[in-house]
Amino acid sequence: MPTPPLGPEVDPTPRPLPARIPHRGASVVLEPLRTEHAEELWAAAQSPAAEDGWAYLGYGPFADEGAMRRHVAAFAAQHDPMAWAVRPALTGTADGWLTLMEISPADSAIEIGHIWFSPRMQRTLAATEAMFLLMRHAMDDLGYRRLVWKCHALNAPSRAAAARLGFRYEGTLRAIKVIKGRLRDTAQFSILADEWPARREAIAAWLAEGNWDETGRPCASLARAPHAPLPWIAAAG
Repeated sequence: MPTPPLGPEVDPTPRPLPARIPHRGASVVLEPLRTEHAEELWAAAQSPAAEDGWAYLGYGPFADEGAMRRHVAAFAAQHDPMAWAVRPALTGTADGWLTLMEISPADSAIEIGHIWFSPRMQRTLAATEAMFLLMRHAMDDLGYRRLVWKCHALNAPSRAAAARLGFRYEGTLRAIKVIKGRLRDTAQFSILADEWPARREAIAAWLAEGNWDETGRPCASLARAPHAPLPWIAAAG
């Protein structure tokens, strides 16, 4: 009787869990999230442009600093997701957060998510480097085989960021969640271990000091990976 088809054999050794340690880059520092960050995070969120940043998250905007503080305290106490505050060198203040989550050491799979950047941090070098620091930590330091990015299927900026960083679109999970009383489809992307070295080199080259001119603009863009099509653009409208 023929043997049923099976996937390739891999090293089944469970990968390490992330630790609550800081990560330092050239333009940003990631600090394990603490309640003490709440004051600066609240200040960073005080902009009319900040409202849209909460649209696709399951929390926020917060009514006052106390509500932000309670959220940060609860968020900081969790191990999955594990959250870091993002401190760009340009401002010196905590201007956002991001996490490693859905951590599966036995499957060697981990997700980067719960990304919230204040308006003054969005689309900056520090924003890209913050994500890169956790991506590199997961894939290089901890040795995970699969790095996942998920977002609301209608979240065009998040989908564009995933493609820009080199995540491959895997498909859309339909009607999988209810967020703030609305049905959510979730778009899913990934980078695998054999794809990671090329993406690491591309992002590192984009972040390198020599890629930035005297006006603070990159000389070369961090182009979308050719294998990351965006079939959702027409559907998202």
